[in-house]
Amino acid sequence: MIAYFKKIKSTWIVAILFFWFGFSQAQDDSSTFKVQFATGINTPMASGFVSGFDAKPINFPTINLGVQYLFSNNFGAKLDLGYNRFSNKKNTTEFKTNYTRINLQGVYDASRIIRFSPRMATFLHAGPGFTMITPLADYGENKTNFMNAMVGAEFHYGINDVLSIYLDGSYIFGFGKAFDPPSDGFGAFNGDILTVTIGASISLSGCYYCND
Repeated sequence: MIAYFKKIKSTWIVAILFFWFGFSQAQDDSSTFKVQFATGINTPMASGFVSGFDAKPINFPTINLGVQYLFSNNFGAKLDLGYNRFSNKKNTTEFKTNYTRINLQGVYDASRIIRFSPRMATFLHAGPGFTMITPLADYGENKTNFMNAMVGAEFHYGINDVLSIYLDGSYIFGFGKAFDPPSDGFGAFNGDILTVTIGASISLSGCYYCND
């Protein structure tokens, strides 16, 4: 898994630098620039597999890394990278698959609508992206790529003005082509996936609760 991430490390570093230099000069107390890290579980939808291949209903790990910028009190954008691994159910054809995605999403701070305590915040996010599927072992030749669209919600609890922990639930729609012939789909995937993660959000500028 470490070697797999090294292949996309350079692109990710460039993306972070772009956000940092492009947006850090425009920060104030009501528009924050944040770095986020989260890990959790995933559930790939059965429709994304060819006949004879079934994934476990709950798979680990899911790892998300992202940068988020709020342009105003309510609206912003985030660029994030997600890695997921899933494998076969017990007593079914054996396989393991890496699902990697990168998404650029719009962000809406819905805290004024959905809030459970003064130290909590709610963010809705959605946007397009690109998915890279890499089957492992015997099916390594069946790599595939396709566009995706992601929607989700984050529920943050503020530890202080800089750090919050959060729960994220996201659904990622996959727009992969049908596998033809079906053998091209052995160990691969072209469908939707659900992820649930817990993570930390670190504000690099601004004040998380200045407008509360």
